[in-house]
Amino acid sequence: MKLAVFTTGGTIDKIYFDKKSDYEIGDAIVGPLLEGMGVGFEFVVEELMKVDSLDMTNEDRRYIAERVNVSSYDRVLITHGTDGMIETARALSVIQGKTIVLTGALQPAAFAHNDAVFNIGGSVAAVQTLPNGCYIVMNGRVFTPENVIKNLEKNRFEPLKN
Repeated sequence: MKLAVFTTGGTIDKIYFDKKSDYEIGDAIVGPLLEGMGVGFEFVVEELMKVDSLDMTNEDRRYIAERVNVSSYDRVLITHGTDGMIETARALSVIQGKTIVLTGALQPAAFAHNDAVFNIGGSVAAVQTLPNGCYIVMNGRVFTPENVIKNLEKNRFEPLKN
């Protein structure tokens, strides 16, 4: 497998210096994480932006889609902020011929207790096994963009109730 990894910022890459300071989006964690885990596949990491997904624009989403479209890789993992992830996944769901998985974290990867590594691991497994399409992998589940919500009260992603 060959995997293209695009990073966009979000909580997964946030760095906090102390309680009095605001966060900064630091260097992407996904590349060093995959290298450190000794994964058995080829991957490339491209930083597209360092944006909190609350600040992401439609122009940003068009740029992400453009980069995914022109990538020679048919397996794509995107790290993304959780607040705008669903909207971006919906924008990317029109792309044909690729398996695209978006993931992120509800706690920064720099924190001792975080969901970043778990979500990236689940995303790597999902991008290898799912058919072409666009998916979100969070909280140990695989979702399609049209059947997921972020439950702010429970701080997790869940399927829409039908």
